[in-house]
Amino acid sequence: MSDTRTQDSGSGGLDETPQDDKAPGSRSAEHDIPAALRSYAIGFGLAAMLTAASFYVATSDLVWEPGIPVALVALAIGQMGVHLVFFLHITTGPDNTNNVLALAFGVLIVGLVLIGSLWIMNHLDHNLMGHGLMQP
Repeated sequence: MSDTRTQDSGSGGLDETPQDDKAPGSRSAEHDIPAALRSYAIGFGLAAMLTAASFYVATSDLVWEPGIPVALVALAIGQMGVHLVFFLHITTGPDNTNNVLALAFGVLIVGLVLIGSLWIMNHLDHNLMGHGLMQP
């Protein structure tokens, strides 16, 4: 039973439903320790390469100077993806729905706190600086 395709009676097409949608390094029933260590080593290697690439982009003339922040953001997003997949084992599988929702809620809360803090500091700066009263 290696074929996981089933006939969908409603649409007449094939419905692909993989049975083993797991993140690299996630624990299975047989607890394959060498595979888990190999997955963590791959994740560590990718994370180290992305970190080294970030330092190289920031200190070299490889990227046009105004584009350096964009390159660093792209490498940071890649780094987050490596951490989510290889270390936190976040996948799109049906058993990870709660993990993905918790991650999305955490990102929402951090975004709200960050944007709210910047908004409050901007209004405090605008209202408390005096606008020329302290200028000579």
